[in-house]
Amino acid sequence: MEQWCRKALFLLWMLFFAHASAFAQEVESAERAERAAADATKPHIAQLTIDGPIGPATTDYLIRTSDKAREQGARLIIIDMDTPGGLDAATRDIIQHILASEIPYVTYVTPAGARAASAGTYILYASHVAAMTPSTTLGAATPVQMGGMPGQQEPPGQPPKEATDQSSKESENDASDGAQGGEEDKSAGRSGSAMERKVINDSVAYIRGLAQRHGRNADWAEKAVRDAATLTAQEALKENVIDVVADNQQDLLQQLPDREIVLLGEKQKIAADVAELPVVAYAPDWRNELLSLITNPQIAYILLLIGIYGLIFEGYSPGAIVPGVVGVICLLLAFYALQVLPISYAGLALIIVGALLIAAEFFVPSFGALGIGGVIALVIGSVMLIDSDVPGMRVSKTLIGSIAAVSGLALLGFMYAVGHSLRKPKVPANQAMVGRAAIVDEVQPELLVKVGGEIWRAQCDQPLTKGQSVRVTSEQGLMLQVQPD
Repeated sequence: MEQWCRKALFLLWMLFFAHASAFAQEVESAERAERAAADATKPHIAQLTIDGPIGPATTDYLIRTSDKAREQGARLIIIDMDTPGGLDAATRDIIQHILASEIPYVTYVTPAGARAASAGTYILYASHVAAMTPSTTLGAATPVQMGGMPGQQEPPGQPPKEATDQSSKESENDASDGAQGGEEDKSAGRSGSAMERKVINDSVAYIRGLAQRHGRNADWAEKAVRDAATLTAQEALKENVIDVVADNQQDLLQQLPDREIVLLGEKQKIAADVAELPVVAYAPDWRNELLSLITNPQIAYILLLIGIYGLIFEGYSPGAIVPGVVGVICLLLAFYALQVLPISYAGLALIIVGALLIAAEFFVPSFGALGIGGVIALVIGSVMLIDSDVPGMRVSKTLIGSIAAVSGLALLGFMYAVGHSLRKPKVPANQAMVGRAAIVDEVQPELLVKVGGEIWRAQCDQPLTKGQSVRVTSEQGLMLQVQPD
């Protein structure tokens, strides 16, 4: 018992010193950040990047970084975009942030060969200035179910390819009003379930509203949703889908001054001196890179399957532990990646699960499976809750690492103690006291000895005195045979 108390005190001291060290580093880093912020609050253009599928990690990066850039003096934000699409909820969160912004957003599809497909088209329509590099494309904004693969199924509510081609040719030959009415009549008669039609119509109304807000081609926007239409950069400029075609960033900046935009519902002009401002790149940090990896659709789908099958295997084989632990962690990560849980809830849930698993390791013989899973869940949950850009909400990476290291060491110590006890030779229950030292407690009326705090009846062939040291030579029921030590 005393050994365990000493070990517990030692771990507490280690946690205290780790926390003190982390606090000192946090104070120093906060001072450096304040000095850097004082130097960085100069007018500039913030450059953000969307490269790959749009998910919760993209939303987190875009909103946090743009808020930070605005606080540091950004007067305009350029989003370099190359995306095949993404989740509807994440896209709508980004669009709401853009529409509520007090400074202009310029979405720039770049480099050459990039695309703003599906969700990227919505963000392009929502931006105050929509720009593209030559040899880039946009469109194909038809919403599809999760898991739909190109080439394997048509988008929801989509007619066969021959019917689509025929309707496209007919719409090109008709007058504008007649063509629009004809398209609406055809859309109403298209095959598809009620849910598919509901999703399509909701997306059409959404993108038409964005187009009308910025004075862009709403009819083509509807066609991009209903017929998965696409355009090149030059075609998009000709159809009034985008505002600018620029060969590079410098060319883009030269075309922005005095351009009229709609900002917070009012018409304004971009400042004339915006092209002279320096461009500061705000690249994704390691945390966002990690979250982007988790929220990749393929990774999210695999995590979801692992989580489901892990819980199924644990249900069929109670006590296996490893499938259940892996299943719970993967399922929470999948819920975050698919935006079933917000990042704050997912991180908190992982921390709670990690703490429970570490505590359960000391009561359930899992040979480290629960403890290791708990440390992993604790670290991932802590990383997800880090928000270094919000004052008062900073979580020290050193502190997270220290707690994880101390928890891991405590777990290893516990596993070593358990393993050491298992390696001890097995002793029969009726011989457990043999060889142990004892002290004579009473001599008359009968011989009593104290063994490890317990009083036992004893026999001895030699005379003994009170307080004399003896050793147990044999055990017969509740009677010990002792000899002088």
